[in-house]
Amino acid sequence: MRMAVVVGSTRPGRRAPVIADWVMERARDRSDATFELVDLAHEALPMLDESQPPSLGRYEHEHTRRWAARIEAFDGFVFVTPEYNHSTSAALKNALDFVYAQWNNKAAGFVSYGSAGGVRAVEHLRLICAELQMATVRTQVALYLDADFVNYGEFKPREGAQSRLDEMLTQTISWARALQSVR
Repeated sequence: MRMAVVVGSTRPGRRAPVIADWVMERARDRSDATFELVDLAHEALPMLDESQPPSLGRYEHEHTRRWAARIEAFDGFVFVTPEYNHSTSAALKNALDFVYAQWNNKAAGFVSYGSAGGVRAVEHLRLICAELQMATVRTQVALYLDADFVNYGEFKPREGAQSRLDEMLTQTISWARALQSVR
């Protein structure tokens, strides 16, 4: 199984890369899948600029075809998402909207963060993923700015976060494997 850890924030001062590195550190110890970091800040996707709906698969622009090939290569995804105004980031929503078939019949897990643990962002992402025909796993890792960051700065996940991460990774890989026959 080939899995992507998607860094879902692009803003200056973002916490997502540190959290994604923590996910990658745990994921590298696994023997049931390989993991690759996909940082949206380095993908150079403009705001959605395709004239046709992505569900038609008629991608006009080279950046869209490149993004489609990148997403197609993975069996599943772990989205590291902030919560901005009760939802996910515009950058992550935009990246999801760019292509369609390349997301279909793949698994998704979530690591969220924010003042409320990012749980509302994941609620929205679950709906978006359902429309993209992705299977989302139940277990999520919710990180709180006041409990998992020292003085709201240094990332220091509280006890239990690592075991939830391991459980979420196991579920996501299992679903990715199960969906392989559908793809």
